[in-house]
Amino acid sequence: MKTLNTLIAALAVCAAGLTTAAQADDNFASLTYGQTSDKVRKSGLLQRNTDGLNADGIIGKDSTWGARLGKINDQGRYYLTYDNVSGDHGGVKLRQENLLGSYDLFLPVGDTTKLFGGGSLGMTKLTQDSPGARRDTDYGYAVGLQAGVIQEVTDNTSVELGYRYLRSNAATEIGTRGGPKEGTLRLNSSAQTYLAATYKF
Repeated sequence: MKTLNTLIAALAVCAAGLTTAAQADDNFASLTYGQTSDKVRKSGLLQRNTDGLNADGIIGKDSTWGARLGKINDQGRYYLTYDNVSGDHGGVKLRQENLLGSYDLFLPVGDTTKLFGGGSLGMTKLTQDSPGARRDTDYGYAVGLQAGVIQEVTDNTSVELGYRYLRSNAATEIGTRGGPKEGTLRLNSSAQTYLAATYKF
């Protein structure tokens, strides 16, 4: 809980910085769509109870939706992102939600094209909601890097292709309703490829 409170405080500071330190910058909003694949580790107990379960396949190239809001200038951008993805495999269903504060630097490669790269910090909510199992939710940190290319369409609109890699420690337990715990799934990392449409205002 202490870690969660620290992350929320860090995101609040980031949001305040967007409002005060970057008042001369333009606002922007984006919608994102992509695919996420997770690396998930099974506990020893869960390994024994579900020998045939491929934990990495629970969320594997599953559709991911998101929204971003932030500040942008010619050198870079600050923004907050929310995205979510869910998947199921072998009777196990997981949902992952990310809330991230990010900063990117730009590298122009043409009049209307630029590369970007940066880092993200925030939190991940992992929910296990498998059929016949008791629901379980956990929060963990999320930290990672992103990179990609932005193509301006007009003065106020652009599209981008990006890749984000996150590390996390969120974990969730699995057990039948009214039965004993069968084990734990722990999220190690996420890899996301996405497309974004951005409007600057």
